[in-house]
Amino acid sequence: MNIIRPIAMKDLDRLCQIAVDSGPGFTSLPSNRELLEQRISASEQAFSNAQPDPSGASYLFALEQVSSGQVIGVCGIEAAVGLREPFYHYRLGTVVHASRELGVHNSFQTLYLCNDYTGCSEVCSLYLAPDFRHSSNGALLSRCRFLFMAQFANRFPGKIIAEMRGVSDASGRSPFWDGLGQHFFSMEFSEADYLTGMGNKVFIAELMPKHSIYLHLLPDSARDVIAQVHQNTIPARKMLENEGFRFEKYIDIFDGGPTLACELEDIRAVRQSRFVKVHIGPAQAHSIPYLISNTELENFRCTLVNIGPSEGQITLPADLAHQLQVSQGDEVRVVELKG
Repeated sequence: MNIIRPIAMKDLDRLCQIAVDSGPGFTSLPSNRELLEQRISASEQAFSNAQPDPSGASYLFALEQVSSGQVIGVCGIEAAVGLREPFYHYRLGTVVHASRELGVHNSFQTLYLCNDYTGCSEVCSLYLAPDFRHSSNGALLSRCRFLFMAQFANRFPGKIIAEMRGVSDASGRSPFWDGLGQHFFSMEFSEADYLTGMGNKVFIAELMPKHSIYLHLLPDSARDVIAQVHQNTIPARKMLENEGFRFEKYIDIFDGGPTLACELEDIRAVRQSRFVKVHIGPAQAHSIPYLISNTELENFRCTLVNIGPSEGQITLPADLAHQLQVSQGDEVRVVELKG
């Protein structure tokens, strides 16, 4: 059994290893022990606060293998991006250059630096250890956040975004960065990505061009990867799209990866989730897997079960109820796992 819980300071060593294993391009988890310790501390505070932080809070979740106690994955939610420090994207647009006298009419795709997603919530920091990328573990890790947001909707604004990791090679080189960012920053992609993860974002505004960038002036290698995802990110993108997320023509300023967005109430797992009562006893296996979570904040728990709810209740074995920290008659939130 694998179960989602809030991350804790005891997980620091494992989180540091995950930051190393995730490699370049995983901006939200830089390989810096001090910063990761701060992220865990901020998450613990967010889960313990009875009232939401108006300037945005950071929630980190761990996926634990119950039998071994090993953390095999992490994921996170930023309640409101861009309120404490700038949050940048490129917006894809179109500019028309036309002359009636010359009979010329040309349209060009452009990139424009913007902060349009300021104040939105972001699902982020998703990483699952390679040996556990099976048995719907990725679906649990990604979608547990939607049950949490459904339960505590007052902590999150209306729109939820997800920045998808863009294309890079095995050595961490990004064709988009080499074709564009390199010319303005005079540093390698991995260094710029690391500085951003460390929160040093002032240099972006200082060094990035303030005017539209014409895509046809970029090399083919850079244009070809715009709004494309890293090979390891393809399943995560498909999963989010199955939940209702869509590409709104915003991309990452470093690797060109797409940002997907969806209104909170339009996310399938949020819209279709419902409450049922817990009955503890022998459970009958169901052919359809369900996500199930308790309704606690600080002690949030979520897992996958092959047990279907019936007539407003769900029957759970005693050991599973213990892991979810629920008792007879408690309410839990459930939603069918799809896609």
